[in-house]
Amino acid sequence: MTRHGSSLLEARELTRYLPGARRDAASPIVDALSLSLQSGDVLGLLGLNGAGKSTTLRMLAGCLTPHAGSVHVAGHSMSDEPAAARAALGYLADRPPLYDDMRVEPYLRFTAALRNMPRRDINHAVQAVIEECQLADIARRRNGRLSKGQRQRVGIAQAIIHRPSVVLLDEPGSGLDPQQQDELRQLIRRLGHDRTVVFSTHVLSEVQACCTRIAVIHGGRLMAEHDLLAEPSARDELADLFHQIVSESASSAPAIDKNAA
Repeated sequence: MTRHGSSLLEARELTRYLPGARRDAASPIVDALSLSLQSGDVLGLLGLNGAGKSTTLRMLAGCLTPHAGSVHVAGHSMSDEPAAARAALGYLADRPPLYDDMRVEPYLRFTAALRNMPRRDINHAVQAVIEECQLADIARRRNGRLSKGQRQRVGIAQAIIHRPSVVLLDEPGSGLDPQQQDELRQLIRRLGHDRTVVFSTHVLSEVQACCTRIAVIHGGRLMAEHDLLAEPSARDELADLFHQIVSESASSAPAIDKNAA
């Protein structure tokens, strides 16, 4: 499963317990989860609410420290080289971190400055993400007056403004109407052309629409992983696989597909 020397995002045996839990008595909320992804991989992290998806993404993003395991982003250790690792990734939490009283374009300039981008590069970076995320028609609007789908696109724009190699999105399609979902899926596919993208979801159709890889997480454990380009039939069989996994006891042994490594 590990692709030594070529992975843009690599997680090894990530484990996290609830705060204050006795590790000798409690089950981890993420249990020895490992992933290895390259440029061009769009991974859908699929699982029910409470499966451990958000906790996994927060550890990958460096927002939570794992109790065990490691994360490397573009070859940089999140524990030993946190600044370099975080510089190589963009992260959108389940709630876009927007200031409602700011207009979209000034907000993006602000986030570029927070990323310590040189002044001479900020204008080009802002215009580039406005085009990539199709924000030109709302660039002068206040964030507080945007629709849910527009807020998600602005949230993604702030996550990629520094051109990261890895993009992490926590349930970006939650609460969107069908047209907004389609626009988001198109954007995720575009992001995946030259980056590694990981997004969490509990919606099967989102994974089927825009992913090259899927990972099913249940009870904090990685239960299956498939390369949808190498195994195109897995896309059509995903619903049966998912329902089979979630119907089993959370204490059953993980059934990781080694052929997807």
